[in-house]
Amino acid sequence: MKKRVRLIDGLRGFSLIGILIANMLIFQFGMFGKDQMETYKALATDQASYIWIKVFIEGSFMPIFMFLFGYSMIKLSDKLQRSGKKVKRHLVRRFIILITFGLLHSFFVWEGDILFSYGLIGLFMIVFVKRKKKTILIWTISLFALFTSLGVIGATEEVEEPPNLHSYIQKEYDAYSNGGYWEAYDFRNSGEDPYGYPGYVYLIMLILMPLMVCPMFLFGMYTAKSGWFTHPSEEKGRYLTFVWIFLPIGLVLKTLPYLFPAYSWTESIYTIGAPLLSIGYIFLFAYFYTKEAFTLLTLFENVGRLSMTNYLTQSVICTIIFYGYGFGLFGELGVLNGILLGIVIYLAQILSSHYYLKIWKVGPFEKIMRVGTYLKWTGLSVLHESEGQIPHPTNRTLDKGVNS
Repeated sequence: MKKRVRLIDGLRGFSLIGILIANMLIFQFGMFGKDQMETYKALATDQASYIWIKVFIEGSFMPIFMFLFGYSMIKLSDKLQRSGKKVKRHLVRRFIILITFGLLHSFFVWEGDILFSYGLIGLFMIVFVKRKKKTILIWTISLFALFTSLGVIGATEEVEEPPNLHSYIQKEYDAYSNGGYWEAYDFRNSGEDPYGYPGYVYLIMLILMPLMVCPMFLFGMYTAKSGWFTHPSEEKGRYLTFVWIFLPIGLVLKTLPYLFPAYSWTESIYTIGAPLLSIGYIFLFAYFYTKEAFTLLTLFENVGRLSMTNYLTQSVICTIIFYGYGFGLFGELGVLNGILLGIVIYLAQILSSHYYLKIWKVGPFEKIMRVGTYLKWTGLSVLHESEGQIPHPTNRTLDKGVNS
């Protein structure tokens, strides 16, 4: 029997705590309010915490999730091929279900959804499933270079703050802090936009968005086709090399806007640094995962196995805490306390995931994805789509049966 790539499960769980901490800014201050912190009375500790999130967290954990989507897509495709199934047909169903989850999530729970975007990107990426890994690598580098160049060019143009931004943030505050569920629902789906762009602009953005963020998805596909992360004890050298290259570069580029706030070009540098830091985090986690002294990292595995359920649960918990139909703490808790709350929620998810998987083998939303993908109640097999061939490095007795 093939074994799950437990490192990938752990990495998926690890990405969720970063996503939660970054999302805490949106849960607390709104989609536009999170970048207008002067609107709120922030303490010095909150200001420092805000910069810490911006540099170390925001924009660098969602790309890890996207990398894992690409990686798992190849693993699932390989499994379907071995079973004689139609690969594209199954993948299309899978991503349509993901898009549906995303739409329901964004309409009825929270506007910061990522599932819709990932499902849409997945549909685009199906064309790369059967491509050679060299072709995928060329596309990865080319698209990253293209959109990096466009970002640098765009940074030279000054974007004026819309005159009604602060009134919009006030409406957002009133809807989410004082309103009931349906008031929050109406505001979230009102279509009101402080920038006032016409509808076709958002249509163009929706079409271009997958192309702009797909390099990390493609990089995940490339690593899966290359067999990376299947023999951690033998790949430590590669992990460490990537850490030393991408981690410092990513951190420096993301820090520049806060060292030189007067220069607008640092904003584009920030967007370049975010995915580079993601790559550094991926390989740093993988490197530590090979060390027996870091066996606590395995706590992330169960959270990762229930990644979609845990991600959606985070939205439900946090909207109840911050919105008016719950505890109404929108804009009141502060950035530092939001980080601490995020850690508490995540620790609860570690415990709940551990005990849940002692009873059931798959999460409720993961089950729906599996049934919808295979059109069978049991799915193609009892193994998860991110399966691979390796155990955790501390379990050496299973290494003999590994296939690359």
